[in-house]
Amino acid sequence: MLNNIHVRKQDTVVVVSGKDKGKVGEVLHVSPKKGKVVVKGVNVVTKHEKPSRANMNGGIVHKEAPIFSSKVMLYCNNCKKATRIAHKILDDGTKVRVCKHCGETF
Repeated sequence: MLNNIHVRKQDTVVVVSGKDKGKVGEVLHVSPKKGKVVVKGVNVVTKHEKPSRANMNGGIVHKEAPIFSSKVMLYCNNCKKATRIAHKILDDGTKVRVCKHCGETF
């Protein structure tokens, strides 16, 4: 069963709860089965990697870990705040996402 996640890849989001509350970043990866997203610069963890062909030296690597999608909200660049989304059908029949506050399309 797939979960319906309200954000997509390359969306700008703001974290609304947790240790990274208030951080704004871009969605790098979405996992609908797990209900999680990976956001650039959020939930950065330290991993110790062994040397391999991809990483010859190995060592300590910092990378983003997934967080639950319920902890993020879409960020509107026009009104500069977190917002919920509404759906609107344009004249040509395409369905677009719009900001609840200012009406800007995403």
